[in-house]
This record gives sequence, structure tokens and C-alpha cells, in this order.
Amino acid sequence: MGTKTTYTARTFDLSDLTGISNETLAMHFKLYEGYVTNTNSYNQRVADLLGDGNLDATQVAAFSELKRRFGFEYNGMVLHEYYFENMQKHGAGDASKGDKFYAAAEASFGSYDVWKADFVNTGKMRSVGWAAVYQDHSGAISNHWVEQHQSGNVAGFTPILIMDVWEHAWIKDYAPSERAKYIEAFFANINWDIVNGRLG
Repeated sequence: MGTKTTYTARTFDLSDLTGISNETLAMHFKLYEGYVTNTNSYNQRVADLLGDGNLDATQVAAFSELKRRFGFEYNGMVLHEYYFENMQKHGAGDASKGDKFYAAAEASFGSYDVWKADFVNTGKMRSVGWAAVYQDHSGAISNHWVEQHQSGNVAGFTPILIMDVWEHAWIKDYAPSERAKYIEAFFANINWDIVNGRLG
């Protein structure tokens, strides 16, 4: 049988963020809900194809394509949850000295400012996807570009800070060329308590 897991869209109280409008958030939440719906739909379709575990030869192509597409939908759901969760109204801006994240940035990059420059420039890359901070098994953090949703996630690493840099995250608030302004707004809304709590 295919997986029986069914996911439910989470709700996030993020109205009145700094520099990210409620209109943008409403659109973004709907998009996220679509990933949840599609994840559940793909799970069910795979389960239906598998039946009792004997995949018919005529169904292999359909099964394979569903499995390929599933990573896009599932990761789209999960990355949005990390993203919404690591924001809050009236965020503190930059991490505070003495915080776990600040110390991790200093240990891994030499300074918090160097970490931030690396992360911001990762987010400015000309592509669609996500800027992500991951922690490895040794405790070190590193910045990564996740292409679309499924390419660039690091196996075994823990997501610490996730920033959506698809244009839908800011297009109602900023011009397409103003991604840097959106990134500034994102930093103004980071929930560093959540970020610190994700560190091992």
C-alpha cells in the first residue's frame, strides 16, 4: 500500500509584518495550502496505483512521474512551514550577541556580519527558490540555495533559517528588481527565538 499520511495546512499569525503586506501573506498562505493539497493528492494517487503492492507494468510511468513531482509539492509544503514559523510581528532584526545563532555564525563564518553577507547574497541570486541555513552533524552552520523546492536540500542537515525568495513572496510589495528590499523586510521579521531553538 502507499502511504496513508494526510497533512493539514497549518495557520500562522503573521498579520502586520514589517515591509510584507497582509495582502502578500494572504496570497502566500493560499499558495502554501495548495502544496498541502497537492501533497495529499499525490500520496493518494500513489497509494491507488500501488493497490496491494503489485504495480502493474502499464502503471510504472504514471507512478514514476508522481514520485518525481511529489518532492516538489512536499518540499514546497515543508519549506513554507519553516519560513512562516521563523517569522513574527515586530521581529528584532539581526540576531543578538550571546544568542546561540550568533555564536554559531561566528564559529562557522568568523563573524555574524560575514554570515549575513553570505546569506543575503545567496538570497539575491538570479533564480527561483530559497535561501536556507542548515546545521550539520558537527554543529556547524552553512548557507545554501534550494532551487525551486527540491534541489539543494542537504541530506541529514537540520534547517535553521529559511527564506522564501520566489517572487510571489514580495511581488505585491516590491518591484521584481527590488528583491534586496524584500530581504531587508524579511530580516526585520525574523523570530530569533525559533531560529535559536532549531539549533542543536
